This record gives sequence, structure tokens and C-alpha cells, in this order.
Amino acid sequence: MVDGVREIGRALGAGIRFAEAFICEEIGTEGQRAEVARLVRELRGAEITRVSVAVFEKLAFGDRTEGIVAVAETPSWGLKRLERTVLGETPLIGVIERIEKPGNVGAVLRSADGAGLRGLIVADPRSDLFNPNTIRASLGTLFTVPVATASTTEAIQWLRNRNISIFAAWVDGSISYETADYRGASAIVLGNEAEGLSPAWAAEGMQRVRLPMHGTADSLNISAAAAVLFYEARRQRGKPPG
Repeated sequence: MVDGVREIGRALGAGIRFAEAFICEEIGTEGQRAEVARLVRELRGAEITRVSVAVFEKLAFGDRTEGIVAVAETPSWGLKRLERTVLGETPLIGVIERIEKPGNVGAVLRSADGAGLRGLIVADPRSDLFNPNTIRASLGTLFTVPVATASTTEAIQWLRNRNISIFAAWVDGSISYETADYRGASAIVLGNEAEGLSPAWAAEGMQRVRLPMHGTADSLNISAAAAVLFYEARRQRGKPPG
């Protein structure tokens, strides 16, 4: 289920196929209704149903005022999807492991998009990648950042096969995040909100980075930590091409 003009538009741009859409013409500004009408023309092959305000409020996720909710075919996004991301480039990849809260997945995606990462691997996911809260929190960037799901073992093997350096975020990491060198092919890895990373990310050859904490808490929220690490890597690399 995808709601909102921006999110549906980005999903369409990513080639997501929609089966049906529900339209409420009584909701939204004149400009929003015009955008909905444009989207309806692009939703070729989808069944369009016009509904009342009461019905729409039951369909929409949270308070939406744009008057459109669409149902998409769920894609299957494995690691093969990222092949074109790394070939011929020095990629910067994000990895998040065992994340439980869909909103956190979406927030990390938003930071990955902003920092210009070439892809995000969701390892051993504990929530539905296509949860409406993920889509909402990502501002639809779930459909613009190349994303793949995999097991932790598969993710590590995939990174090593491509000689991508692994920078794993640990509370007790031996390297401060700003002294690590992310300018080569790099993967920045962050773990579960409560438990952190699994032991697999402490293997030989992986760099354990930390974000210094100067207050009472011992760690940042995963989305905040991801933003700090992603943007430090971007700072070191300079402006992305294109």
C-alpha cells in the first residue's frame, strides 16, 4: 500500500507496478487534485475506484490530505539488484542489520539518499521493507535508492567478493568515525536498535568504528548514527558525480 502523490510518483519512476488505486476527489487542494489526476493517467492498467472521505480515511496510512492510495505488486529485491551499482565505480554502500522499526528503516533510506549512497542492503530484516511507515519515513526514497534484502552471511560474502571495505559501527569501536577512510569502495554497517550488530560484523578485516558520546546515553538512534556516518563519508569523497 502506497499513499501520497510524491511516494506513488517515485514508485512509478522506479518501475513499480500498481494493481489498483483509490481516489477521493473531495480531499486536498486544487493543486493536489490536479496532481492526483495526473497520477491516475500514469497508473495504466490499475483499477481506479473513487471512494468517499469516510472510506478513504480508513484506507490511508495516517493523516493524508492528497486523496490517493494505491496498491502495488510487491517486488523481490535481492543482491543482484545492486550489481549495476558497483560495476565500474568506487561504491559507497549502506548496510543495516536486524532493524525492527519500519520508521527507522525509512529514515536511514532518507539519509542514504541525501548523502548520495549507491545502495542500501537490509540484512536479516525484522520488519516488512514495504511497510507503509517505511515508505512514509523515507519520503518515497525507498523507490529511488537501490535497495536489496539478504541474510547477514550473504551480505558479507557479497561485499567481500567485490573487495568493498567494511566499516561496522560499534559502541566500543577502536576507530573514531572521522578518522576512518571511506574514500575507497566502502560499506557502512549499522545494527539493531537495542542489540547492535551481530558478531558476524566483528570478523577479521572489518574496521570497527565508533561515534564518540559526550553525554549520558551510550549511543545514537540508528537513523541519527547513519546520517552522521553517511555524511562523513560523503564529505571525504566530495560531491558525487552527476
